[in-house]
Amino acid sequence: MAKRIIETYSPEETFALGERLGSTARPGQIYTLIGDLGVGKTVFTQGLAKGLGVKEAVNSPTFTIVQVYEDGRLPFYHFDVYRIGDVEEMEEIGYEDYFYGDGVCLIEWANLIEELLPSDAIRITIEKDLEHGFDYRRILMEE
Repeated sequence: MAKRIIETYSPEETFALGERLGSTARPGQIYTLIGDLGVGKTVFTQGLAKGLGVKEAVNSPTFTIVQVYEDGRLPFYHFDVYRIGDVEEMEEIGYEDYFYGDGVCLIEWANLIEELLPSDAIRITIEKDLEHGFDYRRILMEE
């Protein structure tokens, strides 16, 4: 598994990184996104959605678990599994149709459903380090 560390120094840079990934994403691609509250997961996700050509406003689907966007070059399935109490809830929403379909998945808090994730998912972790500034982010990508 290849690991890459990317440093961003503003929300705009974090957005742009997501946008670059979205512009090259392939059908069936799964991105997992781990990070504490307030590290920029939504900003990153909004960039990825823009890179896919999604025109709709993208916000975290905390209470709906998955939000579907179909107006881009590929369908985009944005998951927030923070409130999942049991992986059976993922089965109830038919996660396999999303994970193994022709769209692109981004799963926030993916560590909570680790056992369901395919081995080829691209794992992204976003961390803050206030010693480098308020807007600094260290982004680890494992592919």
